Amino acid sequence: MSHSDLPASLYTAKQTRALDQTAIASGVPGFKLMQRAGHAAFDRLRQRWPDVRKLTLLCGGGNNGGDGFVVAVLAQRLGMQVQLLCVGGDDFAARLSGEALQAWEWLQTESVAWQLYNEQPFTGELIIDGLLGTGISGEVRDPFRTAIKQINRAGLPVVALDIPSGLCSDTGAVLGVAVRADMTVTFIGVKRGLLTHEGPAFTGELLFDGLRVSDDVYESVDVAGFITGADDLSHLLPPRNTTTHKGDCGHVLVIGGDTGMGGAAIMAAQAAGRCGAGLVTVATRAEHLSALLSRYPEAMAVGVRSGSELEPFIERADVLVVGPGLGKNAWGEQLLMQALGADKPLVLDADALNLLTLRREFGQRNGERWVITPHPGEAARLLGCSVAGLQADRFAAVVELQAAFGGVALLKGPGSLSFDGDALHLNPTGNPGMASGGMGDVLSGVIGALIAQGLSAADATRLGAWLHGAAADRSAALYGPRGMQATDLLAQLRLLVNGL
Repeated sequence: MSHSDLPASLYTAKQTRALDQTAIASGVPGFKLMQRAGHAAFDRLRQRWPDVRKLTLLCGGGNNGGDGFVVAVLAQRLGMQVQLLCVGGDDFAARLSGEALQAWEWLQTESVAWQLYNEQPFTGELIIDGLLGTGISGEVRDPFRTAIKQINRAGLPVVALDIPSGLCSDTGAVLGVAVRADMTVTFIGVKRGLLTHEGPAFTGELLFDGLRVSDDVYESVDVAGFITGADDLSHLLPPRNTTTHKGDCGHVLVIGGDTGMGGAAIMAAQAAGRCGAGLVTVATRAEHLSALLSRYPEAMAVGVRSGSELEPFIERADVLVVGPGLGKNAWGEQLLMQALGADKPLVLDADALNLLTLRREFGQRNGERWVITPHPGEAARLLGCSVAGLQADRFAAVVELQAAFGGVALLKGPGSLSFDGDALHLNPTGNPGMASGGMGDVLSGVIGALIAQGLSAADATRLGAWLHGAAADRSAALYGPRGMQATDLLAQLRLLVNGL
């Protein structure tokens, strides 16, 4: 099971607890759910590491530890050597309650040996993290902090139960220290923090098990957002009709490419073409026209000296992509103002966003018809906060961006988030190879092409982010992430939008 196999719904810790409580109220005993969780995790680790015969389990006193107790019983029954280390002080057993206590009592009947954690060496070939679940608040304290550090130093594969200990399930922030897992098996609901901010770096391979909870339970609890997946591609971008012509596929106008930055506009235009726009025009500095036409002869190219020269080209376009290489000088300002004054859908990226920061009055022009696509640094400038403060709760930040600027806000980064004032979507695709220049320019062209082909701004944004990351994932699978260039995505984008 990979990210693409995850269910579409995302949940906060509070919502996941509501799912758990609703399932119990429907007649499924809590201890039965815990047993199912332990079985699910144990089955997955055996599939991934079939030759492992020695396990070290570190368990806290909550239900996360209870899941670990179940894994310990199953491992011993299979003849594995089990080292069970209980973290939480000398009165560990006396403080257990609820389902965790039931699992502990079952563990005793199975004669599974255990020890209080005291920084002793690990004897297993694989570590199970059952220390802290979704209920943690504030930074991790000792003895859990020391245990987590020892896990991360051990050099052994790690399986986290439900969530890596120390990772905030609501924001993806590390609470001082967190377990760096190779695999995380999460239960009942996908916690939204697993897939954004620091979550992907600590989660490893993310697997899901619904513990056979009924659909009625899920229908009774609100969701925190949705994961965009491959199914959305086939739904939102079906095969073309045999009578389709270029006029049916929309006309994208890319505006940008100030002196020395012509490549940004060229890459955005190429991405728009490769994702199916029927026509692409680039309005840029005149000195870039020869390079543009030699690189992308299918594009229509126009050199402009001022905003007023843009008007006839804006009239003919269906969507405007503004910002790639636009610059922050008078030329870029004029072009942006002309675009904002048009009654056209807009995709604003890069220097268009920087100009919005410098000239706040621009943000009042056309906010309901645009998509803004900031990375965390640009978003922090738009909101007047620090990058660290913004990243501490990316979900709140993307909502605040949309409230302040209207339209659709896309907050880029690992687990990119988009919000249109109604539904929040998270993109699970992408990899560290995308940390290179020009990636945002390609993304803006992708989104522009999808809007031109008739998708709503919200759908074009979430699907565009998914396509962009999926193309990078395919490129990384072929050549590795290091050294990836933005133009490497173009061929993969064409395959993806055709379902190949």
